Amino acid sequence: MPEVIYSLAGKKVYVAGHRGMVGSAIVRRLASEDCEILTATRAEVDLRRQEQVEAWMGKHRPDAIFLAAARVGGILANATYPADFLYDNMILQANVIHAAYKTHVEKLMFLGSSCIYPKFADQPIAEEALLTGPLEPTNEWYAIAKIAGLKLCQAYRKQHGKDFISAMPTNLYGPGDNFDLESSHVMPALIRKTHEAKIHQQQEICIWGTGNPRREFLHVDDCADACVHLMKTYSAESHVNVGSGEDITVLNLAHLVSMVVGFEGKITHDLTKPDGTIRKLMSADKLRTLGWSPKIGLKEGIADAYRSFLNGRNFERSNAVPLNGNA
Repeated sequence: MPEVIYSLAGKKVYVAGHRGMVGSAIVRRLASEDCEILTATRAEVDLRRQEQVEAWMGKHRPDAIFLAAARVGGILANATYPADFLYDNMILQANVIHAAYKTHVEKLMFLGSSCIYPKFADQPIAEEALLTGPLEPTNEWYAIAKIAGLKLCQAYRKQHGKDFISAMPTNLYGPGDNFDLESSHVMPALIRKTHEAKIHQQQEICIWGTGNPRREFLHVDDCADACVHLMKTYSAESHVNVGSGEDITVLNLAHLVSMVVGFEGKITHDLTKPDGTIRKLMSADKLRTLGWSPKIGLKEGIADAYRSFLNGRNFERSNAVPLNGNA
């Protein structure tokens, strides 16, 4: 195991975005770290308002911060609200990071996204691929904001010697996911679609395209564990990919979800719909060398996500989604 260079024991740890899927998972994980967990609702502090952020941080004085708050959404939301995605994410990141510097926060982790990488990056995508090519146009507004946040952390490290680090998670799923068919990603959409097909005794479900594209998935509780691990053991300018290091075809994922849910019908294809990017897999080599690997297998994780869906522990989000986890 790598050396712990920053212990969370006895620290005041602020999780920005604690009501979102990632933030709530980090809160769950921190429960075993013997630290004081700080959270704030949007009514208490609007992260887009610099004076509110600085006043709250000055009052509560966190020692460490996980910056998981963001305006999030799918392709339609990015296309419809590009200014909102760029402005809200850039301003809230800048406010929290600058306030962390002003109030002498010891350590901060910024949470980004795999969409920061070029559309045609070599697979699996290593951290060094950042800024080596054009972005995927359908979510470039969100991606540019996340790149700016990552670079802002690097800038405060360079200019002010602050221990600010960044982690870039892959496709996440699990408790707190968005199961709205209009705006959800492939995993929660398949879980909901197969569940509804089962309860309505349908004979088949239909997936977009050929089902040949490959996607990487990581359970959100594994992501939270990796983030805490990095907070305790990592300090460097470069960001770190947080993923499983493995991928699966969309068709095989649909079969696996069907098995977990108990749907026994056929899986058909709508070939009028696009496949999208044929593969998107991040390299997990750096995270592995830092001593961390996932603990939750895909089948086990899907079963947990399905239980979460059945229990109603999910966030139905519209395409005009507010700030994730800080509302």
